[in-house]
Amino acid sequence: MRAWGYAASQSENVRLHRDLVKDTIVWEVERGAKLSGADIARAHALRSRAWDRMRVFQEKYEYLITPTTQVLPFDINQPYPTEIAGMAMSTYVEWQKSCILISALENPAISIPCGFTGEGLPVGLQIVGRHRDEWSVLQMAYAFEQAVAVVRRKPGIV
Repeated sequence: MRAWGYAASQSENVRLHRDLVKDTIVWEVERGAKLSGADIARAHALRSRAWDRMRVFQEKYEYLITPTTQVLPFDINQPYPTEIAGMAMSTYVEWQKSCILISALENPAISIPCGFTGEGLPVGLQIVGRHRDEWSVLQMAYAFEQAVAVVRRKPGIV
């Protein structure tokens, strides 16, 4: 569905200005253009099942708390991580799964600082709330910030 969305919104930019468009966007557009109606229908069905499983989960648990990303901050000259804990990432989006999967479910989510590594690198926490309950997610994030006070600690400049 991500690729389909890119194909719908960026095909014209790629066609007219391919040399100016980031390679990952070109890849998404080309991937999306190859999808069939059956592919899109299957993606919608899978997302509907995942959406329903999340709804059932959140009947019992109001929040899902996850890491913001699967990796620590990386060198600015590296476009994206190609490996996590020895496991190769086959695409540029795989390292972002913890955020992308939540976005696909359309649940409100907020990423907040929660601490630092031993080397002083920031670590984030993602708070995911029930569908359309943005206010509750903001309240939980505020309560977490007040309790942990990590925003008051400034990392050293490297």
